[in-house]
Amino acid sequence: MPHLVLDDDDDLFRESLSLNLIDEGYQVTSFGNGREALAYLEGGGGADVVLLDWRMPNLTGLEVLRRLRHAGITTPVIFLTVLSDDIYEEAALAGGAVDFIDKSRRLPILLRRLELIAEGTRPAAERDPRRATSIRLGPLELRFDTNRALWAGRVIDLTLTEFKIVTLLAENAGQDVGYRMIYDLVHGKEFISGHGAQGYRTNVRTFIKRIRKKFRDGDPSFDRIENYAGFGYRWIPQR
Repeated sequence: MPHLVLDDDDDLFRESLSLNLIDEGYQVTSFGNGREALAYLEGGGGADVVLLDWRMPNLTGLEVLRRLRHAGITTPVIFLTVLSDDIYEEAALAGGAVDFIDKSRRLPILLRRLELIAEGTRPAAERDPRRATSIRLGPLELRFDTNRALWAGRVIDLTLTEFKIVTLLAENAGQDVGYRMIYDLVHGKEFISGHGAQGYRTNVRTFIKRIRKKFRDGDPSFDRIENYAGFGYRWIPQR
């Protein structure tokens, strides 16, 4: 089972969640502040997934995430927080987090997210031996053994979640892929985020906006991801 790092200054919440995760078979290393967690990870401490609280004294969860990424540590990060406004979720995703979950969500929701992330970090051949190790679609190359995307030979620095979204669109090139299908790929079926029954669309738009920006940073003319108004997105294979 994956090794988790849990960083939260709420002692009761941290202890309760740690015990629940251990009961599920996970190995958990917990910290009560951002500095200790950061020192552990920067010092070579292992983790498959990091669970971060947003509000912590001295060093916030977002600051911890930014320092991890600056240090070249790409361990997937999930934020666990009571802050539900879209602005916080967008900041977390912009910083490189793979998920943003309200602390009030039931444990099975978190466990499902951990399963999806652990599945995504394993080499593609381990997940499905029938799948090719890479695909090419014009200038796009997706390498499943390393979860890397290249555009015209240049590496596009996608997070694991962004890589999975691009893969979904590319494997369905020329076809419309709905908001809900993209959202379920990221969060698992039946998970709902955002405000209102259609709130998940905001989450998907945030991901697509960041993906487009990363491709355009390498190629300002990039225009392969089109929006199908009211439904979702499509990857345009040729221009």
